[in-house]
Amino acid sequence: MTSVSATSTQSRTPAMPPCDHKPKPYRGPSASEVQAMRREFLAPALFTYYRNPVMIVEGHMQWLFDEKGNRYLDAFAGIVTVSVGHCHPKVIEAIREQNERLQHTTTIYLHPNIAEFAKKLTSTMPKNSGLSVCYFTNSGSEANDLAILMARIKTGAFDVISLRNAYHGASPTAIGLTALHTWRYPVPQGFGMHHTKLPDRFRGVWGYDDPDAGRKYAEDALDLIRSSTSGRVAAFIAEPIQGVGGAVEMPPGYLQQVYKYVRDAGGLCISDEVQTGFGRTGDKFWGFENHGVTPDIVTMAKGIGNGCPLGALVSRPDVMEVLSQRLHFNTFGGNPVSMAQGMATLDVILEENIQRHAKEVGEHLKNGLLDLQKRHPLIGDVRGQGLMLGVELVEDRSTKAPASKQTADVFERCKELGVLLGKGGLFGNVLRIKPPMCITKQDCDFLLEVLDIALTESRGK
Repeated sequence: MTSVSATSTQSRTPAMPPCDHKPKPYRGPSASEVQAMRREFLAPALFTYYRNPVMIVEGHMQWLFDEKGNRYLDAFAGIVTVSVGHCHPKVIEAIREQNERLQHTTTIYLHPNIAEFAKKLTSTMPKNSGLSVCYFTNSGSEANDLAILMARIKTGAFDVISLRNAYHGASPTAIGLTALHTWRYPVPQGFGMHHTKLPDRFRGVWGYDDPDAGRKYAEDALDLIRSSTSGRVAAFIAEPIQGVGGAVEMPPGYLQQVYKYVRDAGGLCISDEVQTGFGRTGDKFWGFENHGVTPDIVTMAKGIGNGCPLGALVSRPDVMEVLSQRLHFNTFGGNPVSMAQGMATLDVILEENIQRHAKEVGEHLKNGLLDLQKRHPLIGDVRGQGLMLGVELVEDRSTKAPASKQTADVFERCKELGVLLGKGGLFGNVLRIKPPMCITKQDCDFLLEVLDIALTESRGK
């Protein structure tokens, strides 16, 4: 089967772009059986997308297949994790070769993969930035935890600043950096962590039409340092474009100004590139480069490994050496198979010029979304760069009331028509469009047509 059948009346059924991949016959348990096992044997905190959850059993580049052979365009990349495509042949071959040779050893022994990957990864950092040393982890939460530990040791200060609406993970330290109540449990957390005003030009005081918005929003960080800390801080951390928060872009000049305030207070600046890194924003390889700043620490995960559990941070030698004061170890950080997958993924990104592709296809997709905005009052804002885009839906453009229910309806309808999107923002009213970076313009036209249908149908509900 090459398309997903619609379950409700519609004015038109868009034709999926062709795909030459034929999924293998699935012979495992049914979706209902899997759902029953999840209910009985997995933690109830694990949630699924969609009213009728989809069961994905196979993937090929930008396409996903369910147990019945239905094909979906993946517009969310496993939560912004699949960089170069599901089961990319070069990545699969690298994993296969390493698995057959050696599956696990740790950093207590020498192994070429971790050293070679570190060398290649640091070569993607801006020249003369000093960002030349890696530490590998298993996830972005781990990387952010470690970054805060290093900053506190390096500076001798304790206070940390992150943004309201930010998500930096759910581990013990990262949950304190996260500033969305939907992700925070009512337990002691976030000691010494402060959240500065989000520079949201769609919902905030200073909008897209204010060329000085970045500086104005940054003043809140300065006020926070003066009023809520000793005047000395350990770190500031931010995503250049918020992910879970709903694709909120940092305004021009904002990071430059906040970095100055934080460094004047003795702190280090951390760029969380878990979602914005590896060419996804199109114009630059790293999101922070779009803002003319150089952080002291860069954290990354997700797209670094095209789907394997892998994270890392990159910093200067003088910052990284503070960990040498005590023993520090990560059993699976630098695992040879993970390193092989990360290195193969980076090779594909560089050799196939994925960054330029993300820019060209992303511009085509964003222009299409802006065109939809002209015709659909439900779309309040279209934002993002490259293939990291967000569409915020509102009930009324003047009040900007979040259209949470309508977003859920559009989200469901797109799935029925064969497109899997992400959803974010505090009120769940932002469509997160962040596909594998091998997606084509033809695929994007299909995505846009599906969105057009879903938005049109939502008017009558």
